[in-house]
Amino acid sequence: MSINKKKIAGEKAAEFIKDGMTVGLGTGSTAKYLVEKVGEMVKNGLKIQAVATSKATEDQAKELGISLVDVNDVECIDIAIDGVDEIDRDFNATKGGGGALFREKIVASLANKVIWIMDDSKLVESIGEFPLPVEILPYGYKVTFKRLEALGYNPVMRLKNDGLFVTDNGNYIADLHIGAPADVDDIKQKLDNTVGVLETGQFLKMCDCIVVGTCDGARIYDAVSIIAGC
Repeated sequence: MSINKKKIAGEKAAEFIKDGMTVGLGTGSTAKYLVEKVGEMVKNGLKIQAVATSKATEDQAKELGISLVDVNDVECIDIAIDGVDEIDRDFNATKGGGGALFREKIVASLANKVIWIMDDSKLVESIGEFPLPVEILPYGYKVTFKRLEALGYNPVMRLKNDGLFVTDNGNYIADLHIGAPADVDDIKQKLDNTVGVLETGQFLKMCDCIVVGTCDGARIYDAVSIIAGC
């Protein structure tokens, strides 16, 4: 029987959630297991309210009976838990493979504690191999695309159902094929100054700890322990 490392990570991270919390629920294949576990906990009496990072997560949470609150109606979030596409030892992460990077970053920025969950294949020495998603405005997107090309980032417009992928915010995504090792600070500075780029999938040192699913169960690392190789 194969081991589901994503499920191991998602279910372990759910243990951080306590009664009375406002919880940010992530998006993606690993976060789905987290939401499933939270739904089970709610059914067994856990009392929380949650902010969803995507319409997909919102729909899943509703089906499981998890109480939802609009992000505009909260001043802070106690804990946000979400997946990553890759992450290095300095906790620099790439996120947005599911297309929810803008909302994920807003939720993470409001959280008192941020936890990224993943299987052990997401741990890398240097990020950059996974394409970096950037959310761009539809108005003038071809101009923005050319600017990203000029930066040498090898952008590719994300597609879905024979058309351009549209985010929950009504925008497009360009996936940047930069390659590893990526100079994250230089990339951030250049993208922040590129007109038409609304948000990026760079999540640099935004989490407090990570929960990693392995063949031997879940492992929890903070910044000190992962740098030390524990």
